[in-house]
Amino acid sequence: MTNTASILASAKKTILSESESIASLAQYLTDDFAKATELIYNCKGRVVVTGIGKSAIIASKIVATLNSTGTPSLFLHAAEAIHGDLGMVQPDDVVICISKSGNSPEIKVLVPLLKRFGNILVGMTANKNSFLGKESDYILHAYVEKESCPNNLAPTDSTTAQLVLGDALAVCLMEVRNFKGEDFAKYHPGGALGKKLLLRVGDMLDDTHKPQVSPDCSIKKAIVEISEKRLGVTAVLENNKIVGIITDGDIRRMLNDRDNIAGVTAADIMTKNPKTIKTTDMAVDALNRMENFSITQLVVADEGEYKGVLHLHDILKEGII
Repeated sequence: MTNTASILASAKKTILSESESIASLAQYLTDDFAKATELIYNCKGRVVVTGIGKSAIIASKIVATLNSTGTPSLFLHAAEAIHGDLGMVQPDDVVICISKSGNSPEIKVLVPLLKRFGNILVGMTANKNSFLGKESDYILHAYVEKESCPNNLAPTDSTTAQLVLGDALAVCLMEVRNFKGEDFAKYHPGGALGKKLLLRVGDMLDDTHKPQVSPDCSIKKAIVEISEKRLGVTAVLENNKIVGIITDGDIRRMLNDRDNIAGVTAADIMTKNPKTIKTTDMAVDALNRMENFSITQLVVADEGEYKGVLHLHDILKEGII
């Protein structure tokens, strides 16, 4: 018989157990970790990460993290390696082999082959005295005292430890490479993340809808321009220079304040020195400016040259938020 209390207690016990196992990893770090990081950084080939069982799944995730952060990597399943896939490994590649016990049959077959090829081997294992531990050039010690599994059998704490060591390795490599946000964007061009890091104002600008009027134009003409371009705003230009903007809010306030609009010109109600942004600025920066100033449009101008109007809806359509 199960109940909510016992289920929650078990979940909390598992979370605390794994968190303690992860915290303990710090004391097992040695110079081998630093040397392995430097080795991978200077590697002319790729990082090949291999494993068997649950460790293979962790290996696949580590490969994904390394690839996305600037370290060319590939996954090699240990069982498939000894049945033909070993041809994936090239002479300049560094191999990371993951195994909790370090004594799996597939590992015992694979490791001597890798050593024969001359590849440098980084072993990630909980047992430094295992076959893998003794044969590795460098050891990443993924020791855990026990698994959260009530039978101390199912890989739980051990695979989490492997995952954390892989993340630590990736982060260290990012810092050594001075890997910046713009570098990250190169490998993540799709989705909201890629657009936040790559999309520029000019990429979203519709130059076929550039609302503009002169300072001496009538209010009627300004209203027609705002309505036709459907951006809720028009720029006011004099000698091809932006001298102000008129928003639909300006129009409403004018109609509320004046009984007679005959003779009123754009210059009479325009807002001078409007907020502007360049075509080369990031779209996410445009969004931040809109939020900071509580506005929904920005005039786009490069060195004073009017390029158009960017509306909040343009950003929303790209899915950046």
